[in-house]
Amino acid sequence: MSKINLLIVDDKQENIIALEALLNRNDINIITTTSPNDALRICWEKEIAIALVDVQMPEMNGFELVEILKNNARTQDILIIFVTAISTEAKYAIRGLSAGAVDYLYKPLDPYITSAKVDSFIQLVKTQIEIKTKNQQLEKIQSDLIKAKEEAEQGKRAKESFMANMSHEIRTPINGILGLVHLLNQQELTEDQKEIVGLLDISSNSLLGVINDILDLSKIEAGKYTISFAETNIKELATQAANLLNIKALEKHIGLKLIIEQNVPKYIMADSLRLNQIFMNLLSNAVKFTNEGEVTFKLEVLENRGNTALLRFSVIDTGIGIAEDNIKTIFHSFEQVENVHTRVYGGTGLGLSIVKKLAELKGGELDVKSELGKGSTFSFTKWYKIIEKEERVDIKKAPEKLPTLDGLRILVAEDNSINVFLIVKILNDWKVQSTVVTNGAAALEALEKENFDLILMDTYMPVMNGLEAIQKIREGHIPGKENTPIISFSAGVLDSDKETAKRVGADDIIGKPFKIGSLHEKITRLTKK
Repeated sequence: MSKINLLIVDDKQENIIALEALLNRNDINIITTTSPNDALRICWEKEIAIALVDVQMPEMNGFELVEILKNNARTQDILIIFVTAISTEAKYAIRGLSAGAVDYLYKPLDPYITSAKVDSFIQLVKTQIEIKTKNQQLEKIQSDLIKAKEEAEQGKRAKESFMANMSHEIRTPINGILGLVHLLNQQELTEDQKEIVGLLDISSNSLLGVINDILDLSKIEAGKYTISFAETNIKELATQAANLLNIKALEKHIGLKLIIEQNVPKYIMADSLRLNQIFMNLLSNAVKFTNEGEVTFKLEVLENRGNTALLRFSVIDTGIGIAEDNIKTIFHSFEQVENVHTRVYGGTGLGLSIVKKLAELKGGELDVKSELGKGSTFSFTKWYKIIEKEERVDIKKAPEKLPTLDGLRILVAEDNSINVFLIVKILNDWKVQSTVVTNGAAALEALEKENFDLILMDTYMPVMNGLEAIQKIREGHIPGKENTPIISFSAGVLDSDKETAKRVGADDIIGKPFKIGSLHEKITRLTKK
């Protein structure tokens, strides 16, 4: 710590010399003056911590000097000790203390008392300086934390914006591809053409799966992934997952066996969507990394407590296995086992990362046992509530052809030419009259000129995006058209995208890629007279 400045103000030089001799020490820097006016200047220019001020001086007495110092923000914190030879009567002490002094020293000065008092005030000043320094450090830390929080929030917003834009830009063309595949499948095709269309369908769905994995991971990390429990037929869910992956297993000439133990309940309270994601990721991985032998999907009850059961879902394979050193890294995002033999299998390395995060979100445990060259066992264990219910036979009706929507006039605002072709083709099949525009501003112009029963509005478009256009319509930008039903098309999957569309006035939202039956249902519901 640097030296503390101590000022001595006395009109007699011999008193100053005596005090200097008495107070001479290494941790203070003594400054002296015989003039009160000069003392004011010194206090203004230098950081004075303590001032020993004589009461009786010709130019200005000590009381007046201290009152001036205490009335100035720059000098008001100086610790003042009056040094006086006048009466020790209480009235003088009261006046001095009222002026702002912290203590009195009476002449003739007792060296021990003077030294002790000054020493105590020096320690007080040091403590104050230390507290001030600590406060400044705390303020700096607080400021840095606020700045870091703002930067983190800004980064989070930028990431969410990027994810929304990336989702839209990639899912929009995939929507076009899947829609065109659907239209091609309705045509009369040769066997070779059917095979090509089938491969196109598999490839585009595979790409969509990768994008969904990336977006799911982003949502989990952002804390925006919700678990929704509902009545679930667990046996049916497991069977569906096994049947889907059995196609891939057959292509590789390996077996896929489903074992559901007798005591496994049929109905449980679970989030079927997330549980299915866990099943599909684990089964897909097992089939991918198994070249001979079989994959076993096993459901068993480990323990029962009243109306709850501890279920374990295990996926056992005879594949390439994982070395013990690599078991921890396989759950990291974009990580795969660093092995020359595994590079041929491809993949993003997101599947197991998502499974682990979903398992943690659902309050379960994910366990892995593996031996290099002999295979792996992945198990998910969790307590579930059992639902007891009467069995009923559901009579399934054959799928009906979607009815036409004769006479409907629909405005389509979409800037992607493939999606325009696809939507118009679907609407034509339903005998709908459609008008196409490529941005929000053009949609407003078209709505001003003509009447439409419904608007299909893409979210992201040039010139004016769909959200701006919806808001203008709802705010009465085109009188009389405020209540025109609007379905917002969005390739974004973030909850904020859907919330924003609803907030600006969209009656409903349909994602890309969309199911044709879902689009028909929404149009029918919103245009019912």
